[in-house]
Amino acid sequence: MPHELQPAIEWAHPGLDLGFDHGDDHPVRLVRWATGPNAASVTAPLPIVDLSTAGEHRARHNQSLLLWGAGLRLRYTGHETLGDELRIRQHDPDSGLEVTSVFRAAGPGVQVRHTVRNGADVDVDVMLLSVSSGLIAVPEGTHDLLWGESEWLAEGRWHQRPVSELLPNVNPEFHGRRNRGNFGVTSHGSFSSGEFLPSGVLATEDGPSIAWQVETSAGWHWEATQNEGTVTVGVYGPTDLHHQFAQRLAPGDEFTTVPAGFAVADGGRDAAFAALTDYRRAIRELRPVDAGLPVVYNDFMNTLMAGPSTEKELPLIEAAAEAGAEYYCIDAGWYGTGNWWTDAGDWLEAPGQFSGGLISVIDAIRAKGMRPGIWLEPEAVGANASLQLPEEAFFRRFGRRVFETGHYQLDFRHPAARAHLDEAVDRLVGELGIEFFKLDYNVNSGVGTDVDAAGPGAGLLGHTRAFRDWLSDAQARHPEVLFESCSSGGMRMDYNLLSVAHLQSTSDQQDFRKYAPIAAAAPASVVPEQAGNWAYPAESMNIEETAFAMTAGVMGRLYLSGFLGGLGDERFALVREAIALHKDWRHRIAGAHPVWPLGLPGWDDDVIVLQLDSGPESLLALWSRGAATEITLPGLRGRAIKQVYPVALPEWTIRTAEGVPVVEVPTGPAARIFEVE
Repeated sequence: MPHELQPAIEWAHPGLDLGFDHGDDHPVRLVRWATGPNAASVTAPLPIVDLSTAGEHRARHNQSLLLWGAGLRLRYTGHETLGDELRIRQHDPDSGLEVTSVFRAAGPGVQVRHTVRNGADVDVDVMLLSVSSGLIAVPEGTHDLLWGESEWLAEGRWHQRPVSELLPNVNPEFHGRRNRGNFGVTSHGSFSSGEFLPSGVLATEDGPSIAWQVETSAGWHWEATQNEGTVTVGVYGPTDLHHQFAQRLAPGDEFTTVPAGFAVADGGRDAAFAALTDYRRAIRELRPVDAGLPVVYNDFMNTLMAGPSTEKELPLIEAAAEAGAEYYCIDAGWYGTGNWWTDAGDWLEAPGQFSGGLISVIDAIRAKGMRPGIWLEPEAVGANASLQLPEEAFFRRFGRRVFETGHYQLDFRHPAARAHLDEAVDRLVGELGIEFFKLDYNVNSGVGTDVDAAGPGAGLLGHTRAFRDWLSDAQARHPEVLFESCSSGGMRMDYNLLSVAHLQSTSDQQDFRKYAPIAAAAPASVVPEQAGNWAYPAESMNIEETAFAMTAGVMGRLYLSGFLGGLGDERFALVREAIALHKDWRHRIAGAHPVWPLGLPGWDDDVIVLQLDSGPESLLALWSRGAATEITLPGLRGRAIKQVYPVALPEWTIRTAEGVPVVEVPTGPAARIFEVE
């Protein structure tokens, strides 16, 4: 590690020790980031913010977003500490831009954002094209880079590769040039996790590791770049290069970046994810109603599939209550004229669909001791909906509405769009007593809207910020109501929304065998207590397959579905047992850290392992999807392991070799859950 520069600004919180320097010849730089005053710093000196404006030059040429003129000209003008925030001010004398950088302590991590203001004395607009949300550099070394791919039904497919493979040494000294290596991960459109996950890790086993995330539901980009003997991680919201973003700043106008979250941990991959988990918990805006962590039954997955009626719901309600569900959610199809997709937007009960009306189903839910929930897709208006709103209340490009597979997209910057959903939510709560909303989002509406925006990427960002504000306002009006964030499963799994949502559906995957790697990887993207893993036992499953399907739910937030009444006594007992185990553990899960004893799961792995470590004890799940084999768990050396689910099925054999547990895993599909002490 090179000799650390003496910081001019020092800022410390428990688990955090940061230092910055500044001078007349360079911007403010981050020169120290450590987990404590006596710990080694992870960083190499790097400016804390970079920004590009129209007409500016760049100090290098490659695929990265680093080193633009306006950012390099910034100079320190002051700083202050306010509560858990450090604010650093800089100014570019050429353009008049002023930047206030805010570092907010959150658990073991730091949330970073920057506000750029046009402070020019002359009446000249500035066009922003990109602003970094967060930058951190580490000296080149033996790091691994972790990133996650995602798509519908296949969320959370993580990869881990040495940085030296992704950013090869091309011998820049021989060429007399700088390295141009850059590894970038970029979202496109309004599915913020539709292609890649908005987080990553730079891990090393012999020093500090870094985890980060981008906190936006709009466009984002992060990259790892070779830069003067370092690997620089840059985290960005929407940019001109990647998302057609532009923000015009007239004199006095300002723009604030999307937040970036960083966590540094002494240790490797799992330590970094543990720190990121605690950071995510620290930025959540929890309400008293969130504390119960209830088990929710939803009638959609592998069950009614958006075709509810009174006759179909009543037996499901009875079985869900008997199994131990505490909330019951009526999913899509309860409104319009019966077509759940094209009728979205009116949010009025489908006439004649429910014998006795929808209220009769709500009453049946309450009569069984459960709280009622219902499905909404707030931003969607189906092609057949009768809703009449101003054209400016919809996403538009080139003068026409954005139209995607039968859906129009509402723009929550417009007061008419918000008022329409406020009326729907208030009516459903007031008239039906709804206490849970599953908020879905099922189309990628594209790059954004050019209404009241210099670029469509800026329009999308404005909408997503307004939608989050709407959700927060709805919770303030209805503090007793829970709100789930869903997006065709996990297609919008980001902490812009998850910081204010109770639950996140992790996938729409209907094959229980393929759900195992999704559930096991979910805690890398969302805290375990928000990871709504579907548990949907079916009449076609045998006893081992039923246990396999239920295991995913136990290892997160159990999200129950399925025709439970047709399972028979033996398999229904497995459902009740899984729910009871989850209830026993759910508040410990809410403080647990994820550990992957065999590494993050591969999509086709035969054996998948997830450990939720709550300190003195852990919950350990093993799924088998292949031939019989043995696995060794060196991370559990010397710890006692006891099978706790299912108690009625044969115990898997566990022996020790020099104190290390060795598990005999039978042919799959089969799964077991263990307590580790």
